[in-house]
Amino acid sequence: MKRLVRTMGLTLAFLIIAFLGLTAYVRLAPSDPAQWNVSPPATLWADGTPWDQVVPAEGAATLRLSATKGAPADLLAKLDAVAMASPRTERLAGSVSEGRITWITRSLLWGFPDYTTAEVRPDGLYIHARLRFGRSDMGVNAARLTDWLSRL
Repeated sequence: MKRLVRTMGLTLAFLIIAFLGLTAYVRLAPSDPAQWNVSPPATLWADGTPWDQVVPAEGAATLRLSATKGAPADLLAKLDAVAMASPRTERLAGSVSEGRITWITRSLLWGFPDYTTAEVRPDGLYIHARLRFGRSDMGVNAARLTDWLSRL
């Protein structure tokens, strides 16, 4: 009986340590700007992708704002102000003057990082929000882009 209790105790201790290690990694893993502050791939906006609407995808969401909403550089400046006012969001890299910015937004409970990159292009502002860990973001990237769009 003592042996069983000891084995269960060691197993529980191992699981707790593994859980704490995974949590620490998710919160503390470095974010390389060279990997995340990149131009959103053109393939995200295939023919027929709507303008001025959030388009959810698995683990991501996209939005492209047309010039009818304003000059793309002005939209980026406004979006930067909206993003920086959002909870748990910080700028990873880029600036309005560079024409591209990437922000990291972390989930409240676990601190999972999501990356949102916005880039000025001649025909509008292109925005790509995506997760770093896992496959599904449970719609949080689309919800964030919808919120940011409503505050522009």
